[in-house]
Amino acid sequence: MREILAKPLEIAIVTPAPRGSRGGNRATALRWAGLLRQLGHRPRLCQEWRDQPCDVLITVHAVKTAAAVRAARRARPALPILTLLSGTDIYGDGGPSDEALATLTDADRIITLQHRARATLPPEMWPRTRTMVQSATAVASPRDESFTACVLAHLRPVKAPLIAVRALASLDDDTPLALTLAGERLDSEYSDEVKRAIESEPRAVFLGPQTRRESKALLARSTVCVVPSLAEGGANVVSEAIAAGTPVLCSAVPGNLGLLGERWPGAFAAGDVAACAAALRRAATDRPFLDDLRARTRSLQPMVAPATERAAWRALLREVAP
Repeated sequence: MREILAKPLEIAIVTPAPRGSRGGNRATALRWAGLLRQLGHRPRLCQEWRDQPCDVLITVHAVKTAAAVRAARRARPALPILTLLSGTDIYGDGGPSDEALATLTDADRIITLQHRARATLPPEMWPRTRTMVQSATAVASPRDESFTACVLAHLRPVKAPLIAVRALASLDDDTPLALTLAGERLDSEYSDEVKRAIESEPRAVFLGPQTRRESKALLARSTVCVVPSLAEGGANVVSEAIAAGTPVLCSAVPGNLGLLGERWPGAFAAGDVAACAAALRRAATDRPFLDDLRARTRSLQPMVAPATERAAWRALLREVAP
């Protein structure tokens, strides 16, 4: 429901992802624009900063929007700037790069997508940091009667869908399990490796890129969702799986555990095929374990409700543009 404000804010959202992109940055920018419209504001998406008239500037990805933040800060020193610390900003053991930190220094508020991301920043930045968990909605789709696992990830090494395929291949044929992968082929060499692995595993299938609705339907009908990434900033697929009530088996990286909880029972060591296989086997054969994961997943649904994210945006905008 759209709110009625005395003065709607003109909000510029700079995202490096072009129109039509299926990448996470574009999806985040579009979802934020929709939520801001529901709050009664007037957001506009753009790929570059060209001194657009606005009351607030939001930039999606600290490194890739560094030029926009610098230009806006020079041209309009009093303009509130909110910058998202995205997944690729914090990949690796060293945390954000010097370029990302320079951008964040110029931002009035730093947005993270999960609670553990703040720890990658210098402590002096923590008071300006706000966590905005990505919200999601589900679509109705009958749950598969047999045990099915899905991986919704573009085919590139950091998302590591190959780990799930290899984990499946390591399980004996008696394990009642099928695996469906969906995503774009973003890295040709890695994509070819995934393709060969799937062709040699009769229990796995690759669907290719899916629309948002198709992805949500796949999540809704799957028994579990596997997120085997080597690093994450706060994957939207985790929020969507929670909204669908589909338990997550995931790598134990901060971006996943920052959403699901430090002691998530379905977590396994990142990059460990055998550990991923063990998690899949247990979910497929241990009914109490699967039921516990489902109950824990349902308990997290308020965290990913659109109303929760709207409330977080309402509070944040009141801080920077009262």
